[in-house]
Amino acid sequence: MALYRSGLWLLATLFLHYIIASEGKSYYDILQVSKSAPEEQIKRAYRKLALKYHPDKNPGNEEANKKFAEISNAYEVLSDQEKRKIYDRYGEEGLKQFANSGSRGGAGMNVQDIFSSFFGGGGGMEEEEEVILKGDDVIVELEATLEDLYMGGTLKVWRDKNVIKPAPGKRRCNCRNEVYHRQIAPGMYQQMTEQVCEQCPNVKFEREGNFITVDIEKGMQDGQEVLFYEDGEPKIDGESGDLKFRIRTAPHHQFRREGNDLHTTITISLLQALVGFEKKLEHLDGHFVEIGTQGITKPKEVRKFKGEGMPLYQSNKKGDLYVTFEVLFPKSLSEDQKSKIKAIFS
Repeated sequence: MALYRSGLWLLATLFLHYIIASEGKSYYDILQVSKSAPEEQIKRAYRKLALKYHPDKNPGNEEANKKFAEISNAYEVLSDQEKRKIYDRYGEEGLKQFANSGSRGGAGMNVQDIFSSFFGGGGGMEEEEEVILKGDDVIVELEATLEDLYMGGTLKVWRDKNVIKPAPGKRRCNCRNEVYHRQIAPGMYQQMTEQVCEQCPNVKFEREGNFITVDIEKGMQDGQEVLFYEDGEPKIDGESGDLKFRIRTAPHHQFRREGNDLHTTITISLLQALVGFEKKLEHLDGHFVEIGTQGITKPKEVRKFKGEGMPLYQSNKKGDLYVTFEVLFPKSLSEDQKSKIKAIFS
């Protein structure tokens, strides 16, 4: 009777701890996989997160170190079928009871040991990384106005893409050939090859769309890309490709961009060219640049206005503005006008 009560108490305790543990962040949440995730998906999730938060890639970052330990601890449990069953049923407290009972693996592994056993070597980041299948990158040519490239701005872009959705049933995936030897006589063995596949959840592609906000930073150049990590084409049993918006400068009615400089053409009359003029040019952000002169302006003359060009990317400096002046000549002159002009220049 005492043994029976003890057993009931243990089950009740485990159940209570399971409820408490389930309210927090589960190992599945830490690895960003579903509770039904197959072993290969758990491996891929661990690989991706472990490489991202490894201490060698985040020196001095205590938060990353803590995250790396959580990821490794979650993988140690979910990659072990026996531990995973206990965790699914009784939570973390069940694992502690399992460890205290002296069962295999109860002492656990060091987080670097887990990393080393998965990637090989001594756990450092210099080890060659496992090749992971990846979907296609999607590159979109995106026209940005000169105003946005001068001041910075955002663009809303509609993105329509394939999305992996669950489908009924199972499928054979991650198939591989395994070689083993069978003894057919004393001292004689026959080599056998067998195809082994995992049973994975069935999936299908569906088209979905949503708006994406693309940030245009000041001074961005043509050909520069805005990256959306893993938002490209999905890959079954692999990682999605990336989505890249490639910047192109849209034509402008007033200015032409060349690198970090701006160019524009202004037309003035012959009188203005001879006697001078006052004129302000409205810039991309609304401020005005005084481009007039008291002197003579020659046809096709180019004047430089320092610091009035495009901002340099991630810098406080700016390029220059170049203004080319076109002189508008009269189509005809009267005899009286000709005489007066001759008198002036004689």
